[in-house]
Amino acid sequence: MTPAYLRSGKQLEIKVAQGAKPGEGGQLPGPKVDAYIAWLRNSKPGVALISPPPHHDIYSIEDLAQLIHDLHQVHPQGKVSVKLVAEIGIGTIAAGVAKANADVIQISGHDGGTGASPLSSIKHAGSPWELGLSEVHRSLLANGLRDRVLLRADGGLKTGWDVLMAALLGAEEYGFGSVAMIAEGCIMARVCHTNNCPVGVATQKESLRKRFTGLPDHVVNFFLFVAQEVRQLLSVLGFARLEDLIGRTELLRTRAVKLTKTSQVDLSCLLSPIPQAKDRSWLIHDRDAHGNGVILEDQLLADPAVMAAIEGNGHLGRNLKILNTDRSVGARLAGEIAERYGNTGFGGEINLQFEGAAGQSFGAFLLKGLNLRLVGEANDYVGKGINGGRLTVIPPPSCTHPGGKVILGNTCLYGATGGELYALGRAGERFGVRNSGARTVVEGAGDHCCEYMTGGIVVVLGTTGRNVAAGMTGGVAFLLDEADGVQHRLNPGTVSLHPLTTDEQDDLLKPLLEAHLAHTGSARAATILADWANWKTRFKVVVPPSEKALVGLATLEPVAV
Repeated sequence: MTPAYLRSGKQLEIKVAQGAKPGEGGQLPGPKVDAYIAWLRNSKPGVALISPPPHHDIYSIEDLAQLIHDLHQVHPQGKVSVKLVAEIGIGTIAAGVAKANADVIQISGHDGGTGASPLSSIKHAGSPWELGLSEVHRSLLANGLRDRVLLRADGGLKTGWDVLMAALLGAEEYGFGSVAMIAEGCIMARVCHTNNCPVGVATQKESLRKRFTGLPDHVVNFFLFVAQEVRQLLSVLGFARLEDLIGRTELLRTRAVKLTKTSQVDLSCLLSPIPQAKDRSWLIHDRDAHGNGVILEDQLLADPAVMAAIEGNGHLGRNLKILNTDRSVGARLAGEIAERYGNTGFGGEINLQFEGAAGQSFGAFLLKGLNLRLVGEANDYVGKGINGGRLTVIPPPSCTHPGGKVILGNTCLYGATGGELYALGRAGERFGVRNSGARTVVEGAGDHCCEYMTGGIVVVLGTTGRNVAAGMTGGVAFLLDEADGVQHRLNPGTVSLHPLTTDEQDDLLKPLLEAHLAHTGSARAATILADWANWKTRFKVVVPPSEKALVGLATLEPVAV
């Protein structure tokens, strides 16, 4: 996700799960990932993808709250929705999501999808959306949280009757997927994963895409018919507006159908009265309830000189104090610049120096022309989604042996698509996870370094933890291996390990070390560069097959792991 991409949306969805594949995203098999798709996803052709990529920055409700905060910062006018799967206990999860400041909660049922799921996912599907929606609606009402979020239901909705049922159970918005595809020409052949869609909907093959005859008018007409059916049903019930029906469970009755398979079904959980729903004030949602209060960047945006630099592609520098309660610093400015110039169009340069301890997501979603320098230390998610610009983190002058101290938190450079990060110190776990383009130098890292990396260059001038490069399919990592032990900490599933031997590797590594020295004053980088011929033999190169030609390793044998 780049800053310009985020600013272009009216709503930003965090898909924690979906109905047909709880806890997973839609699979895009490797053969369908052509050069164009790989470019769009900052990945490599032929590498299987999951949509969305695994959320390796979300391991708790607090992590989710931080991501929502990041998105609200980079795009204050955009709503943030969180997609959950209808399962037992979803009400408790939804309460946490509401407290995390989401604008919309989407409850996805088990009966949906396009047939692209693997069999193992279909076998472990969620519950009907009716059950999940009712539990979430009741739970939020009971906890006084219902007015904080909109509820959306999806998962096999096809008709106006489905819309009415969802409204009565508490939903204010309604998602249509499969039936909309059918309206534009999909025939549900369920061969999406093979790249052989017979009507050209879900394929990258041009010969098949030519068969597609769908028109936008077909989808528009379908939804006009759905809306007309909703109007007819409202007239039967005696209501003029759909809003008047939302949450009115007292209007529902069980059908008098005598079937063996339904004789033991108890629908009381759906039909029991909800005392909190009688006061209809929960239908009035205050958008300001999701504001983040006063933030550090407010003073920058209120500074006429800063705004003049943004508007006029000017050059400017500022020094500020920072506390660990100042989160997502840089994201708001990046969003304002992206709104005007896109990711790369800003011709000026804004240099901000901070002193203190930065909160989470320092430098998130930075772009070209925005450089942040921190004298102190930073929490988790430094450089999340960074697309350009430069981040520099150094300890205060009083710090002794700076290169050996932990100066960055966990999950730094998650989802980065460009830019640079130089840190005079060690990083925590999952450094560079899903990095897709950033170049960085740190002086040590914890477990799972370079996990799921698809692009960029990572240089570690010290030790790393275990499971290095797990799932790495792109990019290059240079690890200083003084004790000759990197091979024991590497996950060799998708990468190979090589000594630093080629000119191509020199051309990638040495300039980064020189930049690291220039920006951080690293004594370690100075020592290495002063005796480059000797120190270069102590580096190991971690490279996936897709990058071997880039570093001149297409014909060389790897180190045994």
